[in-house]
Amino acid sequence: MSAPSVLATAVLIGGTFAVGLLCILASLPRWRAASLTVRIAPYVRDVVADEDMPRALLPGTGMLPAGGRSLWQRAEQGFERMLGGGDILRQRLAQAGVRTDPVAFRGRQLGWLLAGIGAGALAVIALALAGRMSVPVIAIPILTGATAAVGYDMQLSARAKARRARLTDELPTTLEFLALCLSAGEGFLDALRRVAAVGSGALTAELRQVVLAAGTGSPLADALSEMASRLQLPGLTRAVDQVIAALEHGAPLAGVLHAQAGDAREDAKRTLIEQAGRKEILMLLPLVFLILPLSVLFAIYPGLFILRLGIG
Repeated sequence: MSAPSVLATAVLIGGTFAVGLLCILASLPRWRAASLTVRIAPYVRDVVADEDMPRALLPGTGMLPAGGRSLWQRAEQGFERMLGGGDILRQRLAQAGVRTDPVAFRGRQLGWLLAGIGAGALAVIALALAGRMSVPVIAIPILTGATAAVGYDMQLSARAKARRARLTDELPTTLEFLALCLSAGEGFLDALRRVAAVGSGALTAELRQVVLAAGTGSPLADALSEMASRLQLPGLTRAVDQVIAALEHGAPLAGVLHAQAGDAREDAKRTLIEQAGRKEILMLLPLVFLILPLSVLFAIYPGLFILRLGIG
């Protein structure tokens, strides 16, 4: 048995023993008393921000404490500071419809990174036991960890892109529905409530948050502006600006919403034409590299075959 095989076996056995021991220790009950912060935190909720509260005291909000309370939370914050992009990441999370903060997302990304490194380490151990150990094999854990972390980030980008497309598609219909409710004599807030109640798309979910914010005391214009700034959709931002201006100047909202719905449909048509123009080049690829070579082959091969046989 070679030295790499012996080392790989030792690492495998030791890692299995360590994982089992850690699982046993994690399942043991904690006999220490609750800390002072945990005991007095429920009584200072009105004067302490939610992000400064311990995680266990905020089960419904999903907030993480700002200060590190454990080694894993400190690792999450350090990983988030190392990668950066807090504002851009927060905007991507909002566009993807993920109700979490950048620190929590970076923590999950760090978990995927560690899981990828662990999977790569197991692959290295398996190759060492099989006697196929070499120098390039050592880089497998780094590659798998980086692939897992980048893949998790790309998955968020794909979700944000798909949800932005759904929001853009739903915008004209939602605006026309709002205009119809306003034409029927309802107020703008009542029309928002009706659309948020009967709708089931991504945009109606955002409108439910606007209605909830307006119902809890926030001005309707501020709630709409916050939604537009969070999603960063050109058509939605333009429609919200026009609606806020109409609310401030007393202009008829039904006509404004009808006009914005028409503009949104024209934007969708223009985007579709641009996408079709870009797809033309991709449509030429099978023609140039597949159909045309086969046509030339079918045209030339019989003549070459006849010449080879010496016929004619």
